[in-house]
Amino acid sequence: MKARRVDYKPGWAGGVEAARGVDARHPDCSLFTGEEKRHDIADVADAALAKLRQAAAACTACDLYKRATQTVFGEGNARAAIVLLGEQPGHEEDLAGRPFVGPAGRLLDEALSQAGLDRRQLYVTNAVKHFKWKPAEGGKRRIHERPRQGEVEACRPWFQQELWLVQPGVLVCLGATAARAALGRAVTIEGHAAASSYPAPEIPPSSPCIHPRSCAPAVARTVRR
Repeated sequence: MKARRVDYKPGWAGGVEAARGVDARHPDCSLFTGEEKRHDIADVADAALAKLRQAAAACTACDLYKRATQTVFGEGNARAAIVLLGEQPGHEEDLAGRPFVGPAGRLLDEALSQAGLDRRQLYVTNAVKHFKWKPAEGGKRRIHERPRQGEVEACRPWFQQELWLVQPGVLVCLGATAARAALGRAVTIEGHAAASSYPAPEIPPSSPCIHPRSCAPAVARTVRR
């Protein structure tokens, strides 16, 4: 797959002050001094993502942090041509502190394998960084609950900044919530078909598809394009 690089800028409509401070994919960023300035773009992106991850760990922009174990930030190749954007971490991700390591993550790995893609060469993240859940009836299990739009908006600066630092050629939105978070409008994903491309300002060409927990082959077809 040939992905073109795009030069887009992050849009900030408010949000987390800590995220605002990490605004560099260039070696002359104000957060980087001395020897860091001599690093190439990939090294700078890695360093900036590490600083952004550290800042996100203290995020209190919405109430989800109060019941979550920890912030679950994105991970992967800092210069990936493809970014996969999910909705939010689940139970296992909340405990591990890593995205897509639960049942949906295992389906995603299978889909990526079918598509001939190495997850280590991609960047994987979520639109919302804390696990929103409700207790199961009569049990101790935590059940996934869809985040409200206000909670998605509170997290928007984090994934916008991730996109700006990674500079992918393609953004794959895993599910309608992720697509809406990225595109700023409702997206209907019918059946198992994925849209070919949704243009939107300040993000790369985007392909929404159903979430991997719904159907792994659909994800494989999307990322193979």
